[in-house]
Amino acid sequence: MITVFSGTNRKNSRSKLIADYIFEQLNLKSEEEIQIFYLEDLPQDLFHADMYEEGGQSELLSSIQDKYLIPANKFYFVVPEYNGGIPGALKLFIDACSIRKYNESFKGGKKAALIGVAAGRSGGLRGLEYMTGFLNYLTVNVMPNKLPVSSIESLLTADKLTDQGTRKALEKHVSDFLEF
Repeated sequence: MITVFSGTNRKNSRSKLIADYIFEQLNLKSEEEIQIFYLEDLPQDLFHADMYEEGGQSELLSSIQDKYLIPANKFYFVVPEYNGGIPGALKLFIDACSIRKYNESFKGGKKAALIGVAAGRSGGLRGLEYMTGFLNYLTVNVMPNKLPVSSIESLLTADKLTDQGTRKALEKHVSDFLEF
């Protein structure tokens, strides 16, 4: 199973548009079960003082972890650049899920692909490198080909990805990930 994550809790994000495109491409190219999770659907009570205690995770977060992290053998993260890094909500989500069922969620040879989305020119590469570091620490194998999607606004028309070069790059990234 492959889980695609739209890596921000911001509503109607550009990352969500790219995550939806990746989800469509995976469904076209893979016979594996594909699912998608939008971090905008995270529980509002995720951040609290007891979240790092055994049993401190909300039931809703536990059900998200049980559905989207534990059964997946591959993760596809579409991550916007926030202040030279990644959204705090994404890091908080991964940290919270590392408390409960850590081994089932992250260990066992799981793999990940990373796509950065940014309004600027770097495509969020600095954040992708940071994310690679902590995913490797969790023993998740990250595909070396991280794809930065830069100047996102110029690639869209009426909230649709219309830039053919970017579409081809994303399609190639999906094919490479399925072989990874």
